[in-house]
Amino acid sequence: MTVPGTETMPDTALASLAADEARAAAIDARVRGVVRDDVLAMRAYHAPRGDGMLKLDAMENPYPLPEDLRARIGAAAASAPINRYPDATAEALKQSLRESFALGDGVDLVLGNGSDELIAMLTALVARPGATIVAPEPSFVMYRVSAAIANLRYVGVPLADDFALDVDAMRAAIARERPALVWLAFPNNPTGNLFDTAAIEAIVREAPGIVAIDEAYYAFANRSFILRARDFDNVIVVRTVSKIGMAALRLGYAVGDPGWMRELDKLRPPYNVGTLTQVVAPILLAETALLESQAKAIVDERERLHAALAALPRVRAFPSRANFVLARFADANATFEHLRRAGILVKNMHGTHPALAQCLRITVGTIEDNDRVLAALGPRP
Repeated sequence: MTVPGTETMPDTALASLAADEARAAAIDARVRGVVRDDVLAMRAYHAPRGDGMLKLDAMENPYPLPEDLRARIGAAAASAPINRYPDATAEALKQSLRESFALGDGVDLVLGNGSDELIAMLTALVARPGATIVAPEPSFVMYRVSAAIANLRYVGVPLADDFALDVDAMRAAIARERPALVWLAFPNNPTGNLFDTAAIEAIVREAPGIVAIDEAYYAFANRSFILRARDFDNVIVVRTVSKIGMAALRLGYAVGDPGWMRELDKLRPPYNVGTLTQVVAPILLAETALLESQAKAIVDERERLHAALAALPRVRAFPSRANFVLARFADANATFEHLRRAGILVKNMHGTHPALAQCLRITVGTIEDNDRVLAALGPRP
């Protein structure tokens, strides 16, 4: 049978095409014979580029650095020994984190290439045959993805209708599954709310393994467990600097009892935190007033954006303690496309979880960014 479109091709081109198809078929057969079936069935996580668009889909800090601070960073980066491997221990960076967050001496730190790497490391840490991971849902997708990559059983426990922790359901899952690892995002992504502290403490007390509290959005929440990590013998707090204006540095850190951190550090790839990150992050972490003022500006704009979205007809905006607002629209897909045509990229959560039906997640931008979103969502012909 002639393949449509090849009728007029020269014999050499046809032969080349046939060879390419044969090679692709052979490689596909070999891939399917080697790669795990569950990995073959997965979809890769793709982050949209958003070139030329107002990018409000990834919870980034919208504020650029002041010129003088950029000059200092440039000078520090220019003198960095790029020809050498990074400091494998990153002790100077750890000390900067200790000082910035007054962590004290009762805990230790393990650094990651973003908190995503730490999530994968914590998952690998407990990956015994038959181990289970439990997390409320909807929550951060990488908890489930990392469990699947590690070939571990993952149990998602539905949140209540208002996105609060269903403590009875979580306790029942813990009693039934005896999980090696429980994930709790505080605040939760993508819902934006803070779980009740007493509910978290009840889960910590009953969990037989690690309870990892993911505080990626701590700067906007005014609540944290990081200084209480040493109060519990099974709590590890995971954070990132991405949301406070350092997303490009890819720096995450886990805080917990040295007994846990010693084991976790065994899974850390060598040189996982690059030299430029080790040079630049301490400079920015020392700018406490700048980081706090930017976080306050984001919180103020979050409240304004939430109120304006809630006032729109047929829109339900959910309260948030993060740097984004989750909102339910009459037609999320149509609204997403309307915003995209207006040059605004947000995160379409519709179809990711039943509780997120018709929802969009909108990162809080600058005053001008948020005004642009609200103008696009206003009355339309």
